[in-house]
Amino acid sequence: MTALPAVGRRRASLPLAVWAGLWCAGSVLATVGISAAVLQALGRMDGTALGALAAGAVVGLLLCLGAVTGAARLAAALRSLHADAELRLREPSAPLGRPANRQATVRATSELVELAQILSALHLRVRVADDLGERHRVTAQTAGAGVVELLSGLVAAEEGARGQLAADLHDTVAQSLMIARGLLHANPTSPADLATLSDYVEDAEEQVRAVMARTRPPALQEGDLAAAVVGLRLDLQARYGLRVHLQWPESAHPLPLAAAVTLYRFFQEALLNVVKHAEVDDATVCLEVTGDVVLASVRDEGPGFDPSAVCPDRGRHVGLGLLRERARLAGGALEVQSRPGAGAVLRLWLPLSPGVPAVPEQRDRTPLS
Repeated sequence: MTALPAVGRRRASLPLAVWAGLWCAGSVLATVGISAAVLQALGRMDGTALGALAAGAVVGLLLCLGAVTGAARLAAALRSLHADAELRLREPSAPLGRPANRQATVRATSELVELAQILSALHLRVRVADDLGERHRVTAQTAGAGVVELLSGLVAAEEGARGQLAADLHDTVAQSLMIARGLLHANPTSPADLATLSDYVEDAEEQVRAVMARTRPPALQEGDLAAAVVGLRLDLQARYGLRVHLQWPESAHPLPLAAAVTLYRFFQEALLNVVKHAEVDDATVCLEVTGDVVLASVRDEGPGFDPSAVCPDRGRHVGLGLLRERARLAGGALEVQSRPGAGAVLRLWLPLSPGVPAVPEQRDRTPLS
């Protein structure tokens, strides 16, 4: 058996004014009819009583007309509130207003006043929710664009690192192995030729170890950040002629492996930025440990730059963004202090314990001496 449609089960609805008119007219007619029946039963139905009943019926019908008029105005006020509520839901920021006669009707009863106040409160909540939703949407779009830019930068940085690694292997290991292969094709038999072949193979082995050390220093795997930074210092001086001056704590401080890797990558990326952009031969690396916070900094006396003017562009100029993201993922904070003609200082605050703020005190933010 199929269910009846919902409309068929509903009672026919009538306007409020019609209901008011029917109830009032029915009440008047019932009252007049009962009064006439009582008078007739008592034997007092005469011309005077009949006139009084007729006059009462007329007055009652006039009052019914007034009730119908009031009900019509009340219905109009309710329709006005309903229309305003629909408009507020569709367009929370649209200006709203009712005609003066409807405003007077709404203010005529306390129930309508309360209903209007409730609708105004709901409108305010809808407007706030709409503003928050728009703000979250814009934030999500910005964050999405930042993630895409960051991923592009990460891919570009990874490809750059792979290209550099390939160039290092080609210029060192591949050359030595190619010469060793040429010697093997000549079938060396003399001790001198075999010694030369052995030298080239040993040289290739040392070059592979050097490339591996630059990629991930063995000292860093053991948590020895100082030894890894010293190795980075020697490598930068040998490859680019950059002299790195170290300011290191006198006493040893054990660091978690994740913190040591983050600090090493910060020093590596910051010093490579000095090589690429600062056009100087000297840089200063400083490490300070205060309580549960590590402060690492790299300073150069180059031409400087405006940090706010450095924006990622199609995978370029993403070094600072990558450093900030690396610091954020480690729970730290990165500060870039520079201006044209005044050099540059990059600082990394890194907490060693959960719950410790990245930047401990304002006094620690003064320039390094």
